[in-house]
Amino acid sequence: MPKPIRGRTTAGAEGDVVVLLIGARINHFWAVHQWLPVMRAMMRMLRELDRHPGRGLLGRVLLTASPRTYYVVQYWESKEKLYAYARDPELFHHSMWGRLNRLERAGKTRGHVGLWHETYIAAPGSYESIYFDMPPFGLAAATEPLPIDRRGRTGADRLAHGARTAARQPPKAHDLPPHDVPRQEPANAPQG
Repeated sequence: MPKPIRGRTTAGAEGDVVVLLIGARINHFWAVHQWLPVMRAMMRMLRELDRHPGRGLLGRVLLTASPRTYYVVQYWESKEKLYAYARDPELFHHSMWGRLNRLERAGKTRGHVGLWHETYIAAPGSYESIYFDMPPFGLAAATEPLPIDRRGRTGADRLAHGARTAARQPPKAHDLPPHDVPRQEPANAPQG
């Protein structure tokens, strides 16, 4: 288990931060045969991601909101990697959603378990963090913990650091309107 880092630290995230909150709510405790497979499926998906770090999951925190609601805060390398994982037919997530969709279309879901997710993409300058006498946690565990002075002593300073860093970066092609994306000429195109 990681040891607490004395003093104040912040997360060393650079660029966009992609956060996925995903979870389940047990609507009927007595329907163990319905909610236990859902909980096991979530753990299987997390193990699958742990075995393949190149898929883009940087870190995660398992949490409970109540005796009925359990969720995972996931930090992703990019929204593209998150979407690629969700859509990959070779991976467990895709097959589970296919199964759920078939059950729903057949009218066989009974409301015993609720499923949910929320995705947030925070641009540099719109997120900051502080940890005091904590082991690496949350975004700092997903990226790296940094001494607080590297980003600023106050929340406003840390937000300004992110905004300054973003201002120095050229825009990515996927951030530009289609008419502003530089056109790539084929390698064998005649030079004029």
